Amino acid sequence: MKQAPSNLKFKKYHKASSKFLTLMEQKSFIPTRGLYALKSTDSGKLTFKHIEAGRRAIRRTIKKSGDMWIKVFTYASVSKKPTAVRMGKGKGSHSFWMCPIRPGQIIYEIGGAPVDLSIKALRSAGTKLPFKTSIVKLIY
Repeated sequence: MKQAPSNLKFKKYHKASSKFLTLMEQKSFIPTRGLYALKSTDSGKLTFKHIEAGRRAIRRTIKKSGDMWIKVFTYASVSKKPTAVRMGKGKGSHSFWMCPIRPGQIIYEIGGAPVDLSIKALRSAGTKLPFKTSIVKLIY
């Protein structure tokens, strides 16, 4: 999986505001490809390590019996200044990539796997994330 975007308009972005994170998700709040999905119930920030840990937990559980889709991508650069550096002299160098998550946003989707395996896999992936999650089923 790709860890960082290929090209960006700007190298460094502003931090995601608390107002942005507290708004409910408007676009991706139901599963689109799979039957079961992991949905966030709190706001938070996901790094590539969180996404990869959840992906490994799901793959370890469902093995080759189903398909999995990751619906989030780390697109925002977070910069940090070193410790014991005086104020001023610019923003600081790039530290890691992250993705702001709103309440109600779908993170992972699973399709084609048995029901009990899907729920078990999503529950184990939810423990790897730094906010509360719930499992959602697609309703036709």
